[in-house]
Amino acid sequence: MSDDIFHGYPRPDGQVGVRNHVLVLSTTLYANAVCERIARTMRGVVPLVHPLGRAQVKPDLRHTFRTLVGHGANANAGAVLVVDHFKEEGCSAEEIAHELAGTGKRVEVVNIRASGGTIAATADGTRAALSMAREISDLHREPVPAARLLLGLNCGTSDTTSGPTANTALGRASDRLVAGGGRSVLAELPELMGAEEVLCGQAASPVVADEIVAAIANMEQRILASGEDIRGSQPTGDNIVGGLTTIEEKSLGGALKAGRGPITGVVDYAERPTGEPGVYLMCTPGHGGESVTGICAGGAQLLVFTTGGGHVIAHPLMPTIKVTGNAESYALMSDTVDLDVSGIVEGRMSVDEAGERIYREILAVASGRATLCELLREETGFAINRVGMSI
Repeated sequence: MSDDIFHGYPRPDGQVGVRNHVLVLSTTLYANAVCERIARTMRGVVPLVHPLGRAQVKPDLRHTFRTLVGHGANANAGAVLVVDHFKEEGCSAEEIAHELAGTGKRVEVVNIRASGGTIAATADGTRAALSMAREISDLHREPVPAARLLLGLNCGTSDTTSGPTANTALGRASDRLVAGGGRSVLAELPELMGAEEVLCGQAASPVVADEIVAAIANMEQRILASGEDIRGSQPTGDNIVGGLTTIEEKSLGGALKAGRGPITGVVDYAERPTGEPGVYLMCTPGHGGESVTGICAGGAQLLVFTTGGGHVIAHPLMPTIKVTGNAESYALMSDTVDLDVSGIVEGRMSVDEAGERIYREILAVASGRATLCELLREETGFAINRVGMSI
């Protein structure tokens, strides 16, 4: 593998996948069991299930719809089977399939009621998924520039080692990708409160700087409107155990994941960054599953998740590389944490060396190396963000 090349799956719409899954996508809570039964019957089939898709206020339903469409459009899905229970206007299988038609990938629909019940729908869906899986098995990886990657940046269970070790090293890896023409996505707005000045200093323009400030302020106002003062609930309990004392301290460490490269723009939850190379700030909450899900729906093919205390989070469709700079956490959680960069603390490894190691791991995973959580089927990182109440 050359320095700036990975081997991926070119898609008809010009995107490049790092995995080649059949995605079985549920439109609603009541289609979940059928999706899971279909996926259990064969290899390479990933189900995405959730409790939403109906009885939501319209803005919330549109938010769910956009998130589901984004996952279907993600380049890691070589084909998509959408499973519906009946028909929920605004989030039906047909509407999702229509939006995915432009990707050029094969998309099929199964409706439980139209099939004649769950047994028949499971059979119909299994046959469709089997045909899709066989069809995309003919696809082969091809060498492509690393610039074709959209890299997710996320963190969780942060402690006092996170900022100066794993986060800073990940920033170096992001810098390397961006310098070669790639893009990264930084998220978790509540965990960037207090770091606005730092982020604005990296903004590509005054307009982007204003967008950064507005996005973080808007998130805080939404939280305050609920009656909750986030400055009283952050850092979280595990952060406090890890030695973090204020949201500003946590945020300044979290912002380091963006590296030193330009912050090129701000995008909504599940929105795909399509502009110039650089780092994009996505408007997600700090909730790990919801943040990671928004990043995947925005088109990221893989994600690096830094953690001080260790973590098990991994998105089902988007390989999730976990990195820690805490030697004790790595010893305790080495079955789900892929890289240990605690040598930075111990003086055995420079930040630049750690960043290069992360960058190499990104290219290796993009080319097919399995993450630990993929091997263990730890698929805990899919959770759709809500913007409204159920009705």
